[in-house]
Amino acid sequence: MRRFWLLFAQTVTVCLGILFIINTLRPDWLRVGGTAQRQGSVSNAVPIASYADAVQRASPSVVNIYTSKRVLEPVLPLLDDPELARLFGDLPGFSRSRRATTLGSGVIVSRDGYILTNYHVIESADAIEVALADGRVSNARFVGADPETDLAVLKIEEEALPPIVWADTGAARVGDVVLAIGNPFGVGQTITIGIVSALGRNRLGINMYENFIQTDAAINPGNSGGALIDTQGRLIGINTAIYSETGGSLGIGFAIPASVVQKVFEDIEKQGFVTRGWIGVEPQDITPDLAQAFSLAAQEGVIVARIVPQSPAAEAGLRVGDIIREINGETVTNTAGFLSQIARVEPGAQAMLRILRGGKARRIEMQVAQRPARR
Repeated sequence: MRRFWLLFAQTVTVCLGILFIINTLRPDWLRVGGTAQRQGSVSNAVPIASYADAVQRASPSVVNIYTSKRVLEPVLPLLDDPELARLFGDLPGFSRSRRATTLGSGVIVSRDGYILTNYHVIESADAIEVALADGRVSNARFVGADPETDLAVLKIEEEALPPIVWADTGAARVGDVVLAIGNPFGVGQTITIGIVSALGRNRLGINMYENFIQTDAAINPGNSGGALIDTQGRLIGINTAIYSETGGSLGIGFAIPASVVQKVFEDIEKQGFVTRGWIGVEPQDITPDLAQAFSLAAQEGVIVARIVPQSPAAEAGLRVGDIIREINGETVTNTAGFLSQIARVEPGAQAMLRILRGGKARRIEMQVAQRPARR
């Protein structure tokens, strides 16, 4: 019995020694089972989030836009004066001509070749070229623009164009993940990611009609006119501006909502201009000092600061200093809201304004006109 016990003890000792040597020299031999188990657990885990499908759907619809125009540069420092440049700038020997090029982005919105971009991307351009995601390059024709929202429509003659899918109206929510697609700094198509930081941003001094989506997705020079998409690859906005003191992205970018973009595109495609109501007044927000001066209990409404001669407002008897409180039953809160409310009224339709004049409530009815094109 003692002999068997010694034999068992020696066997165990030898086995432990072998295991020690293997663990020291080739530890991977002992981890085969553990590796298989870990691999099995990884395969059953939730997959890492990816937006590749959304990018694959939307990126073929985003194009690069290259524009060029002739620019006159003064030869003499004296021509830095605007008046002298206007008088002598075109004369031979006083200035030299060069071609200035700019770049931006655009979005294909129909199979017919219509492309949306920012107006400032193609403004005053002599030639416009569009580079598609598949490598094709085409000359673009200018169809129309709406400087009030900084949007423009181009058209190219190409086949098998992939139009982007529009998101539903009001689909964007604060906190939603969004992706910006464009051509920043001319490096080629680039995708950046962020969230919707805010909706309905206005009073930024960028456009006449402002209703921006704010996002922290990186938007840099060259991204203008590109697509802001959701995680399903649908268009929720057109990237248009950034807030920056250096020219680079600081996490505050602005996009024009798809609902506004679609309305502008449909009007320009159909009639060459955007239909907006206009009554010919220059409104001013009511500040606390103005509210106190006019003995107003609240700062709601706008004050008429100026009236355009022979406009609907002038013909209806509206006066400078009148306070507009309602239009067609809708409360007027500020200047940006008032301009949008007027713009939504169809030209030729009647608008009923409720105003305060000298502390007394009045009602004025007028026929809304088409807003004149900006020159």
